[in-house]
Amino acid sequence: MAADVGDDLRVSPALTIPAAELGWRFSRSSGAGGQHVNTSDTRVELSWNVADSEALSATQRSRAIRNLRTSLVDGVLTVAASDRRSQLRNREIARARLADTVAEAIAPPPPPRRATRPSRASQQRRVEAKKRRSQTKQLRQRPTD
Repeated sequence: MAADVGDDLRVSPALTIPAAELGWRFSRSSGAGGQHVNTSDTRVELSWNVADSEALSATQRSRAIRNLRTSLVDGVLTVAASDRRSQLRNREIARARLADTVAEAIAPPPPPRRATRPSRASQQRRVEAKKRRSQTKQLRQRPTD
């Protein structure tokens, strides 16, 4: 069964955005579709107010706002889909894009990288490879008499 406009959006097992917090807008799409595109509102815009959402915890909200700061307009995240000729397919694509974007934005940061040094053996292999390459290039040169 296809996801409908009235369904809640499941972002992760721990986060579900209520349908009441999602805002839908439909408009005419450009592109393929022939005469159909001139008469049908197949382009979909799905908006969600990150700043006022009840679905997010305080930590998730601050992380989402920080990670999405370039995509937010007054705290609202909007995704658009006009890839398909069908409004229903574009709705599904918009829901998937919003879920992926939010999941990526609220994910905890990766653990910090631990600085490591190359081993002595790897350093020696690197130097030997450089010497072999240098020798190969020297052998290509014209002999000097």
